[in-house]
Amino acid sequence: MRLLIICLLLLALGACKAKIIQKPKSFNNVEIVHLVEDSTLNIRALEILDSLGPIYLTSKGELGMLFQNKVLQSVDSLDTNLVPNYKLNLTTDSLQLNFRALAVNEKNGFGITVGNPALLYKLNADLEKNKIVYQENHPNIFYDSMDFWNEQEGIAIGDPTEDCMSIIITRDGGETWTKMSCDNLPSTKEGEAAFAASDTNIAIVGDETWVATGGKTSRVMYSPDKGITWRVFDTPIVQGKETTGIYSIDFYDEKNGFAIGGDYTNPKANSANKIRTTTGGVTWQVVSDSEGPGYRSCVQYIPNSGGKELVAVGFNGIDYSADSGTTWKHLSDEGFYTIRFLNDSTAYAAGKGRVSKLIFTK
Repeated sequence: MRLLIICLLLLALGACKAKIIQKPKSFNNVEIVHLVEDSTLNIRALEILDSLGPIYLTSKGELGMLFQNKVLQSVDSLDTNLVPNYKLNLTTDSLQLNFRALAVNEKNGFGITVGNPALLYKLNADLEKNKIVYQENHPNIFYDSMDFWNEQEGIAIGDPTEDCMSIIITRDGGETWTKMSCDNLPSTKEGEAAFAASDTNIAIVGDETWVATGGKTSRVMYSPDKGITWRVFDTPIVQGKETTGIYSIDFYDEKNGFAIGGDYTNPKANSANKIRTTTGGVTWQVVSDSEGPGYRSCVQYIPNSGGKELVAVGFNGIDYSADSGTTWKHLSDEGFYTIRFLNDSTAYAAGKGRVSKLIFTK
């Protein structure tokens, strides 16, 4: 008792810190609030803009924005009686657009279509201000994911058109994009590509970048210098079929990362579909083998969790781990394709027919 009193008295001076252990939070429930419900929606590209709220792109070429009761006076084409959910369609008679990837910096959003041709748009809430900043024509072109390192530099990755993954990079805030030569990239193996399931094939921490591939071969590409040089590391995740491998990757810091996937055609199979690294992606270990969730399309670290807490989503539900993926708790059967965290207890998720707010509680 005397020691406890002394510790409490001296806590402000930094004494007895070794004796004070903060118990990590553990979520047991998730409250799901559907913000947009439309049976025609198919959403795999979702981001959160600090100044606006969630924005998303759909497989039908639509750009959606949830304004959170804010009206953007600078957007000329918006009605003054703005509803919280605003949506515009970029598809025209000559352009049938299917978006799977979306990236934002503080000033702009960018989306790229799948299929041939690949069209990368600089996005704007004014329909007439949306513009194509990159176009690529190839029968095998298929871009899967996008992200930004900072306001000026960003990356998009896609399936191979030659003997390497397709990687395009901007260094001028998204105004122009350049495709990297296969001379400067690791060669792909037979049947190696990527999945456009949740726009989370890319993980960025500072200048470091990890790209997940999948299919008959599923590996992790790594760049320490914002895409200038690359290495590639093998993984023990399930692979060997066109539908197997890593579907989503996330890093909490430069050492600790997690990847999830499996085989969407066999979604209950949970053997070797969850892997973890503590070496910056150089080596990976299977965790929760034949336990926990089966196929999931997206995994994200919860912010401010010390790399301990993860949430995985897929069309079979929502799962949570409080021990870096060693064990999992199934929170809901509600299906989503992708998720982004607003803070350490609130996230937005999107999928087939909906965009929702997820509130995690004890």
